Order: sequence, then structure tokens, then C-alpha cells
Amino acid sequence: MNIWIDADACPSPIKEILYRVANRKAIYTTLIANQRLTIPFSPYIKTLQVEKGFDIADNKIIELVKTNDLVITSDIPLASDVLNKGAFVLTPRGEKYTLDTIKERLTMRDFMETMRASGIQSKGPTMFTNKDREKFANQLDILINQVSNKV
Repeated sequence: MNIWIDADACPSPIKEILYRVANRKAIYTTLIANQRLTIPFSPYIKTLQVEKGFDIADNKIIELVKTNDLVITSDIPLASDVLNKGAFVLTPRGEKYTLDTIKERLTMRDFMETMRASGIQSKGPTMFTNKDREKFANQLDILINQVSNKV
């Protein structure tokens, strides 16, 4: 298993958790972003900077991800593509997407996009909390153990 992080929108506390897990479990972890990132020195952690532009980082993740890899993202279309390649998806808030749940998320996302395009204002995401961080850490641990037992 490799971990791929959609790093442009990933909160720093989640990156910190992932750095610790990468080192503790010896899991290769790559942060993909369209900007330069600072990461701790580790043989298991690296960055991949892509050009700025719409979906360039997402497309790179889709290109590189393999079956049983894990992608950390809140991007629903990216999550759908990753799931279709046989990988796992976990949001920074600790929600695990599956092929069964992603269809509903895509439908809701498209609906909200249509509403915004028609001028209806919607709230942005809620503030990231310690509870979100804790849920992410717990779900990450469960997922890594599941994949380790599978392989």
C-alpha cells in the first residue's frame, strides 16, 4: 500500500498524522500539490509538485494510484476515479468513501453545483475540529489494518 495525499487542501494536522503513520508503519507516502511543500525528512515521505491548473494534481493521483493504495482527498470526482481503480479513499475528516457511497456523494455534489450556478448561496465546509482529526486517525488505523490483513 502507498498513500497518496491530495495535499493542496489537506489540513496540516492530517498531514502530521500521516507523517507519523508513514514512519511507524513504513508506508510510502506522497503529497501531490501544485505548490512547494515542506515535509519532514523520511525515507517514506516525499512530495510531487505538479503544474498549477484545473485537476492537474487530481489527474496525477489517478495516473499513479494502484489497487489497495490509499488516497486522502475531499474531492468527490477524484475519489470516484480512485475507487474505480481499486484503491481506498479517506477524507481528511475521516469519512471512508466506497463504490456504494460515492454515487450519492457525486449526485449531491452535482445538485449543489447546479444550485450555486443558479445563484443560490450555500455554506462552505464547517471548521475543521479536533473531533475531525480524531475520527481521521481512527479510520486511518482501521483501514491500514484491514489492508495489511488482506495482503
